[in-house]
Amino acid sequence: MRDLSKAVLRPFAAGLALATVAMVAVHAEDAKKADPALANQLNPNDKTAEPDEKLLAKDAAAKVEDGKYFDAAGTPTFHITDTGKKVDWYTYSGYRRYHAECHVCHGPDGMGSTYAPALKDSLKYLSYEEFVGIVVGGKQDVNASTQKVMPAFGDNKNVTCYMDDIYVYLKARAAGALGRVRPGDKEDKPEAARKQEKECLGG
Repeated sequence: MRDLSKAVLRPFAAGLALATVAMVAVHAEDAKKADPALANQLNPNDKTAEPDEKLLAKDAAAKVEDGKYFDAAGTPTFHITDTGKKVDWYTYSGYRRYHAECHVCHGPDGMGSTYAPALKDSLKYLSYEEFVGIVVGGKQDVNASTQKVMPAFGDNKNVTCYMDDIYVYLKARAAGALGRVRPGDKEDKPEAARKQEKECLGG
């Protein structure tokens, strides 16, 4: 029984810890307007993208630090240049990680499936903290006709070590900044990303 309670509590505790760290990071950031120099350059010919002007404005990068982009609230976000042909490293990594770990249930490109929601829609309203909490601790939706269970990924380093990457990729999909395409070009992998990856994976 003791082992069972540990197995149940560990992902919850991990989710709570990650969400707390995320909230501290977000609130520590001074809110500011998007930096015009970091404006996204979307691909007007990508018919698979569904631009949402409100989300594009809200999610626009306000600053960049060590190759990582943040919106006005200090939350990780995407950055797209070269008329939609080039993405930041984290969005590119998120595309790869999503399709390695998440697409079996949530469908390619965050489009959803018969038994898991379209994350490109969920990220229109889920906050960063809510997203992290659900991924790490799992979620269960039960009603009279269905029972949907999102397993906890708190112990899966292939997910938790790339949480921001997956988040910014899905955020780009939700805002319609990126369509159903594999990013064609990407910014170089920042040294900060290499360091974080090594520390997280224990390499």
